[in-house]
Amino acid sequence: MFFFEKPSAMRQLQRFFKSPDTVCVAAEGHLLSAEEPGQIRPEWKPWRLDALPIVLDTIPVGYGANRSGQSHAGKVAAIKRALDGVDRVIIATDPGREGSMIAWEVLEHLGWRGRVDRLKLGALDDVSIRRAFAALAREPDSGERDYAAYLEALCRQYEDYHLGLNGTRAISLRLRPPAFREPWRFGGVQTPTLAILADLEARIRAFVPRDFFKVALTLATESGAALTLWHAPKERIFDAAMAETIRAAAEGWSGPLRVEDRDVRRAPPKLFSKDTLARRCAKRFGWDPQRTAGLAQDLYDQGYLSYPRTESEHLPESQTGDAAAILGGLAEAAPDLAGHVPEPGALVFRRGPKGHYVKDPGEHHAIVPLRKMPRPGSLGADLARLWDLVAKAYLAAHLPDGIDARTSVSADVATPLGGTRFTVTGSVVKAPGWRALYGAEAEDGADTVPGKARRDDPAPLGRLPAVRDREDATATEARVETAVTEPPRRITRGELPVVMGRLIDQVEDPAVKRALENPVNPNEPKGLGTAATRDAILPKLLKSHYVALNTGKDPAITVTEVGLAFMTAVRRVFPAYGDPVGRAVFEAELAEIGRAATRAEAERRADAFRRRTRVRLDELIAAIAGSPVLELDPSLAPEPARGSGPGRGGAREVRPPTPAMVAFAEAVADRKGLALPRDYRTHAGACRAFLDLHAGARAPGGAGPPGGERPPSPAMLRFARSLAERRGLACPPETETSFAACRGFLDAHAERRSEGAGRPPERADEPARKPRGKPGGKPGGKPGRTRSTRVGKTAGPARRTRQGS
Repeated sequence: MFFFEKPSAMRQLQRFFKSPDTVCVAAEGHLLSAEEPGQIRPEWKPWRLDALPIVLDTIPVGYGANRSGQSHAGKVAAIKRALDGVDRVIIATDPGREGSMIAWEVLEHLGWRGRVDRLKLGALDDVSIRRAFAALAREPDSGERDYAAYLEALCRQYEDYHLGLNGTRAISLRLRPPAFREPWRFGGVQTPTLAILADLEARIRAFVPRDFFKVALTLATESGAALTLWHAPKERIFDAAMAETIRAAAEGWSGPLRVEDRDVRRAPPKLFSKDTLARRCAKRFGWDPQRTAGLAQDLYDQGYLSYPRTESEHLPESQTGDAAAILGGLAEAAPDLAGHVPEPGALVFRRGPKGHYVKDPGEHHAIVPLRKMPRPGSLGADLARLWDLVAKAYLAAHLPDGIDARTSVSADVATPLGGTRFTVTGSVVKAPGWRALYGAEAEDGADTVPGKARRDDPAPLGRLPAVRDREDATATEARVETAVTEPPRRITRGELPVVMGRLIDQVEDPAVKRALENPVNPNEPKGLGTAATRDAILPKLLKSHYVALNTGKDPAITVTEVGLAFMTAVRRVFPAYGDPVGRAVFEAELAEIGRAATRAEAERRADAFRRRTRVRLDELIAAIAGSPVLELDPSLAPEPARGSGPGRGGAREVRPPTPAMVAFAEAVADRKGLALPRDYRTHAGACRAFLDLHAGARAPGGAGPPGGERPPSPAMLRFARSLAERRGLACPPETETSFAACRGFLDAHAERRSEGAGRPPERADEPARKPRGKPGGKPGGKPGRTRSTRVGKTAGPARRTRQGS
């Protein structure tokens, strides 16, 4: 019996089967789902801290449902009937842990104890299918090793289930301030991912722009040419006096120029992994990673692309022989690319980590087109755009390097500070190579590291005027130009999976970088989650109001006040769960389960992991139970969503500061001679962080900032702002931070209490209202309703999610 993941893949292979004894079944993703705690024990349904931790040796499962809500019970029953009389099962689900789990969890549920083998289908074209069967024949223990992959996936689910269930309930019940009504969701991967974003958010909010200086030197050469050289060192000049000293020395310079000519080779970009493909599609088309993954899976199911859920950007050296056939088909399927396809003897094969072919690319190689080509016009618009993107990358990988003729002109100027070099570089295309395939798009191929500030290095100019080496020149002008430092860039929606997978690019400490290296596969350093699950993390963070999306084709991610508060609580109570590097190392240890050589070894490692998970749960709950409620300004609690728009995923937009906050921040900056944050006018959090740092923060619970000044309450502020808006007044900046100033403004402009007949000032301009609620009850609520019952009602039980949440 062949066990497929979906009917489309089953149809691709059925044409190969001639024996009447061959049976085929297809799942529909996961057919079984974990039971909710309340279904296991009724006493686990209410959210109570004294019931935690909830720990199970194994997670009970029931029948899942398809997108239409129909139970998978019928499918499982059909598979049970198909197993009758079968003596061998061949798992032919998608390669990887997730595909292994889809089949094994059903076989285990049905009690199957016969022989199991694993057919690894890296692609669904005829050649790849035949190669997969040949590999199956050479691997008599494929089922044993695949069971290890299943156990790794099962352990990931086990940790996910218990961390999400216990962590979410404990943090929401014990640490979350009463004003915050949504559950504070917790997860083994999503929490460290939020930590990356929160740390970046803190650096951006704390960033204060600084002026730095570059010195320009304009020269006239002996032959009559004019050109401008620059002194812009990597270690920026922040001292204006130093820049002026260099300028003064350069102003009277004369002497020989140094001219260096060299050819610079530019190799084509790497092939696509799942995450880098998602990043490119987000940048080019504005697609979110889940949409890109769905389109790539569709092309894989049709046999046009190799397996898409891969972390590798390389191909095995054994596939160099496929290039000529694939590129020959490419010329027929995409006539606009035909003119760029070289003759078979002219193909370029770059080997090694910096090239495209390596001996072992890992479990799955890069995403590439296959021999099976789509007919022109047969694909939908988005499928065609994605296939074309992958096909171009594969073609470019086999084309010659681009070559630029680069000329550098430099002058060494003696200054009181020592020798100083001024340079200018000119570059012209000598041979386009692979860049002819992309045209102007080739310049967009070099992606910057997400979360880092952009470098302001001057781009090479075009062709420079003719200057001889050692030609004399004389300064005609020297000037100092001022530039401003930029904050780190926010990570975008399309970049987040890349950041999770390449955490090594986000750290600077050499020791930490070494800890993130992967000796098993140096091309794939340790990261967070798996390629198959990273796309699901951002929607969960958005749902929890921990982050919000800005606008744009590939919107940047901003951490909200809720997200920052949540991370503060986690790191105070259990720092290990707020450490992305520690989590990445932990996941690498978890991956050792899937690499076990035998079933017995995998089971031993899985049992040890489950025991370790239970110990960590006990420690987590104990730490949370002994911690006080986090004190936070109630006004930071998320407001109800105002609707969703394109690219927002239903999340709230980033809130701008009030005009009074902006005015007060500008007044503080002017009085103290400070530089304001870059986004203080558009980001309330950035403006508030500046005021907290330089004007005293609004402390929770009525405590004033240093100096004893008491801040106004949130209700007072809301009333002052609404009053100013109704009467067309300017709300003084001091009302934002001073109770006395806010009260004075209200006393001066609010209606007299006699007009309101004793009603509170917030309602003084409105008709009297009758209190809502039943007789004898509290106004606006049910009689006797307490805070604890309200919390228990609004915070529902944690739902079971796919692994990696």
